[in-house]
Amino acid sequence: MKRRTFRVEGALVGKAVALAVADELGLPEPGARGLVAAGAVYVAGKRSRDANARLTAGQVVTVVLEEGGQSPLAEAPPAPELRVLYEDADVIAVDKPAGVSAQPTEGRVGDSLVDLVGAKLGRPAGLVHRLDRETSGVTVFGKTAEATSALAAEFREGRARKRYVAATGPGLPPSGTVDLPLSKDPSRPGRWRATRAANGVPALTDFHTLSSGPAFCVVELLPHTGRTHQLRAHLTALGAPILGDARYGGAARAEGVEAARCLLHAQALALGHPRTGKLLRIEAPVPEDLMRFFLAAGVPAPSGAIRGAGSGAA
Repeated sequence: MKRRTFRVEGALVGKAVALAVADELGLPEPGARGLVAAGAVYVAGKRSRDANARLTAGQVVTVVLEEGGQSPLAEAPPAPELRVLYEDADVIAVDKPAGVSAQPTEGRVGDSLVDLVGAKLGRPAGLVHRLDRETSGVTVFGKTAEATSALAAEFREGRARKRYVAATGPGLPPSGTVDLPLSKDPSRPGRWRATRAANGVPALTDFHTLSSGPAFCVVELLPHTGRTHQLRAHLTALGAPILGDARYGGAARAEGVEAARCLLHAQALALGHPRTGKLLRIEAPVPEDLMRFFLAAGVPAPSGAIRGAGSGAA
């Protein structure tokens, strides 16, 4: 990520945000206004969306110039069509497409999942959990402040049960539990490591291998905690990184079938309804790129009650 930071002093005091950015970065004013509109300009640590806001002495302005190798001014891809899995007066659940970020990134707003759902609702959507950019599947939002708070508590207090499916490298045992803390890998920025050798955060994952072959496995994953990159790091620790997960060493294909992205899918979610308290179970169909591995393995995708979710999950 490339950033430019400057302090407001001298002739910049009292100037509009866009004009100050244009002056400091040597940009035409329309380009500076575009950066503000994209959400790439921060004043005093907060994203600025008002190009005409006046700056005061001592404020620090940060401009994101590049993120993921792309300028914030680059044209956004067409918004994907949202598949609504469940909706009522309190909750909306959608099938997050792979490649869409869960929330606005540091350099851009408008095309994240929470933005897309908010646009559909005509008001802000209450984000209560997040999937990685390349992960697809069930994502739930609150439609009111009360619903958002109640849904967040389901995740925070460990009552929400999740089922993921993935295609991985070969060699997974039939089933088991990975109980390995996670910590940032100092030698590989952006990666997490699953090891007891570092002072990490607790992370627990149950897994059931649905098919095991010489080239790949298909696996059901039941996380008990919701740590960043938990499933990706735990499977890597087992020696079977997720196919397509280049960051963790996953192969780009297996048995001639391509894995163009990290083949991890949040297939089911079970939690208490925020108003009634009744169990709500939501499932997202396995996407085509991952389903090819289920078909090659000759096994069906799991469905129905989530293992370990109790009798109320049926």
